[in-house]
Amino acid sequence: MSKFKFFLVSLIAIIVVLGGCSSEGTTNEQSNATNEQTESTESTTSGEENQEEAVMISITKGKGEETVKEKEIKIEDGAILYDVMKENFELKDDAGYITSIEGIEAKESEQMAWMVFVNDEMASVGAKELELSPGDSVNFDLQSWE
Repeated sequence: MSKFKFFLVSLIAIIVVLGGCSSEGTTNEQSNATNEQTESTESTTSGEENQEEAVMISITKGKGEETVKEKEIKIEDGAILYDVMKENFELKDDAGYITSIEGIEAKESEQMAWMVFVNDEMASVGAKELELSPGDSVNFDLQSWE
């Protein structure tokens, strides 16, 4: 009977040891899979954040017929369009109205002005009052006001 007890105790010990090794391996594999998933999510999220932290500003003439310059600019939510323009483009203004961008002047005598469009809609306020949000698309277009 003592041999039988010894055999039974040994068998149980072997099962416990093998069971522990097996679940430990599974835990490591699950842990590695979780880490890979987290890294993948973080890289996707940071890529989206980088894309979302910027606005695209384009300078065009003649209702978009001629592109003068396009530039993606990183901003913080609530940035004022005029300040962003002043920091990133050659700009002149007269009493708050933008009269020249990148050396191209809007001449009143020719009834030309810089029109501002945000996300394909004409802005309802001037550049000094317009707050930007990440992902916005801004277009300054030199066109006739007729």
